[in-house]
Amino acid sequence: MMEGCVFCDIIAGKAPASMVYEDDIVAAFLTIGPVNPGHLLVIPKAHYALLAEMNEEIGMHLFKISMKMAQALRLSGVRCEGINLFLADGEAAFQEVRHVHMHVFPRFRGDNFIIDADWSNVPSRQALDKIAGIIRGE
Repeated sequence: MMEGCVFCDIIAGKAPASMVYEDDIVAAFLTIGPVNPGHLLVIPKAHYALLAEMNEEIGMHLFKISMKMAQALRLSGVRCEGINLFLADGEAAFQEVRHVHMHVFPRFRGDNFIIDADWSNVPSRQALDKIAGIIRGE
């Protein structure tokens, strides 16, 4: 547990949450800042600020439960024509709470969620191959 972390406070019972799922490793609850009704956060119970701090087993379990929560949303009767999964890893990626968390939220035509990016940049295959090599460590 990390002092001053709202998600750690939720897990410790020091802060309220509308819990949807809980096991020994993760918890899923409704966010107080939803994109749409039914917007869930799936978090590891242990404090990890960034993905790189979390082991693969916990990461796999977090994703498995995120998938289950997506299916639960689809079957729930909450308005849901699609699902977005979103995980921000680091401040530059818009991570606001420094505790790993997967957003699982329902989407429907006409909702207010947008991803604003410049999709017009189309790099050459040579540029893509060069970046791929850098990522591979070559």
